Amino acid sequence: MHIVMIAGSNRHNATSTKLLRYIESILTARNIDVTLIDLSAVHLPLYSPDSVDVHPEAASLIASVDGADGLILATPEYHGSISGSLKNALDYLDNCHVEGKPVLPISSAGGPLGVSSLIHMQCIIRNLHGIVCPNWISVGGSEPAFDRDGVPLDMEIKHRIDQAVEQFIGLVRKLGNVDIHDEKVVMEA
Repeated sequence: MHIVMIAGSNRHNATSTKLLRYIESILTARNIDVTLIDLSAVHLPLYSPDSVDVHPEAASLIASVDGADGLILATPEYHGSISGSLKNALDYLDNCHVEGKPVLPISSAGGPLGVSSLIHMQCIIRNLHGIVCPNWISVGGSEPAFDRDGVPLDMEIKHRIDQAVEQFIGLVRKLGNVDIHDEKVVMEA
């Protein structure tokens, strides 16, 4: 199983990116191959359908998503929507790269919850022919605290994240042709 995660914030030390790093630790502990694309480090030019040449960073993004069994997208909520950097990255993708793949949307907001950005991501995922995981992740309010290893200190948030990730892994298994032998060995140990 190969999961591609896209961190949609260009802010250093963003909560949405911290959430992905925690999820990455869950997935790698289960022997699931993970690629994290951090848009604060990947500098994509503004997408234009008129561009003849694909920028090398955009080509790498497209190839990663194309080879994934599932996607996890994380964004801060800005003005009731997803970040411009995530939207720009998603504009480089076509239906053929995402079609039929499970996608877990994640949002972090300064307010109570990032529901608007989750709804916008759901629309984008559907237009790319991806399959939205029924369980979304949204954290809000004051910046959630994480321990040294990136684990959320709020046990309710941690539990919600763990449940959503478990459901996502199950969806990837059901919809894909994924060999889960190695994962079962880790789970039984």
